[in-house]
Amino acid sequence: MSRVVYAGSFDPPTKGHLWMIEEGARLFQNLTVAIGTNPEKASTFSAEDRIAMLESITAGISATNVDVAVFDNRYLVDYARSVGADYILRGIRSPADFEYERVMRHINADICPDITTVFLMPPRQIAEVSSSLVKGMVGPKDWELTVKRFVPDVVFQALCQRFS
Repeated sequence: MSRVVYAGSFDPPTKGHLWMIEEGARLFQNLTVAIGTNPEKASTFSAEDRIAMLESITAGISATNVDVAVFDNRYLVDYARSVGADYILRGIRSPADFEYERVMRHINADICPDITTVFLMPPRQIAEVSSSLVKGMVGPKDWELTVKRFVPDVVFQALCQRFS
């Protein structure tokens, strides 16, 4: 059975993340959505909040093959190996993403050559969306009208509760 790990901070999850999860669930038998925590980075939402949001937005996706987990203080490739993954799933939105992910793919292969990195490129309408972009749009008058387009409903509600 093929298992893939799709990791990120998901702070907050976006429609771009959801697209990656849906595609990963379609392409692989088992998908672990892994929330990486970085103690040096200030998060908007707790890991528990992000788990709840991800579980909510993935509930309708073949629930038998998608699970959500948290990992910290380890390399992604080591985490992938620990859960029996054969693949790491990464998104490419821009040339900068490509260059960063290309380097990481080679480093991960040096650490664990048995795990393959697979890249997906999201469709144009969500290609520019990132958690940082979404958080950067929160605040100005009527921010809700813009942000709503880029995040799933449950995430939008959480953002409204946090910032309104």
